[in-house]
Amino acid sequence: QVHMVESGGGLVQAGGSLRLSCAASGRTFSSYATGWFRQAPGKEREFVAAISWSGGSTLYGDSVKGRFTVSRDNAKNTVYLQMNSLKPENTAVYYCAARSGRSLSNSSQYSRWYDYWGQGTQVTVSS
Repeated sequence: QVHMVESGGGLVQAGGSLRLSCAASGRTFSSYATGWFRQAPGKEREFVAAISWSGGSTLYGDSVKGRFTVSRDNAKNTVYLQMNSLKPENTAVYYCAARSGRSLSNSSQYSRWYDYWGQGTQVTVSS
C-alpha cells in the first residue's frame, strides 16, 4: 500500500509557474512508476505526465510538452511537477498516481493503469 499526498497547488496568474509535490509513504516509493493527471469541472481526467522509478524515462501529454517537467527524488519519496507558462485552461484538480513496477509504457497515460491515487490539489490559473 502506498499513501500519496499532493501539495503546491494554488492560484496563479496566466504565464506564471507552480511546482506540485507528491509525497509518498508506505512501501518503497522507488519501486513505483508515478503519473500526474488533472481533472477540470465537467471534464474527464486527463493525463499530464509520468515518470519511471529512476526518473530515466518520462512521458508527457501533448498539451503540456515543453511547459511542464516531471521529476522525482526517491530519497525524499517525492515526485514533482514543475509547471511553467500556465494558462487558464490548465485550471483543474491535479492528482498523482502510482503503479507497482518501475517501467513506463504507452498504457502509462491511462488512469486505469495506476493502482494508487492521491486526493488531489487545486490549481487555478487566472487570466
